[in-house]
Amino acid sequence: MLEPIPMSTSKTIQTRLVLPPDTNHMNTIFGGKILAYIDEIAAITSMKHAKMQTVTASFDSVDFFSPVRSGEVLELEAIVSSTGHSSMEIYIRVQSRDIETHEKKLTTESFVTMVAVGEDGKPREVAAVYPETNEERRLFETGPARRAHRKAKRDLPHSFL
Repeated sequence: MLEPIPMSTSKTIQTRLVLPPDTNHMNTIFGGKILAYIDEIAAITSMKHAKMQTVTASFDSVDFFSPVRSGEVLELEAIVSSTGHSSMEIYIRVQSRDIETHEKKLTTESFVTMVAVGEDGKPREVAAVYPETNEERRLFETGPARRAHRKAKRDLPHSFL
């Protein structure tokens, strides 16, 4: 069993400028572009925690709250919020910032599950995490309910329309 480590060890922050090619006909960023940024920061965050390669197992939830316009700045922040044997739940918060007014808005929140893998592609054990701040504690304490929800979804029969 690996020694538990603080959640803050995995904290990752990225800043991105929204440019015209990133936007749709309404001059707002494509949702798929934000999803790509979320996947990337989840990978970096999980690799920092696991100290090895990781793969995306699932996008558990993605909630879009406000549009982001060309010329605004995106600030992504991610942290490992809970762990299983080889899996890590990553919480990602995306905020936009208007450069001229300095107004900040919550744009997107997401939970992504990543799995640590060895060179053979097989899952590998990861260390547990523990919270140090109130926000980390809230994420950590609500993790088991999200994990149960993911498990329940996996256990449902899959059908095609």
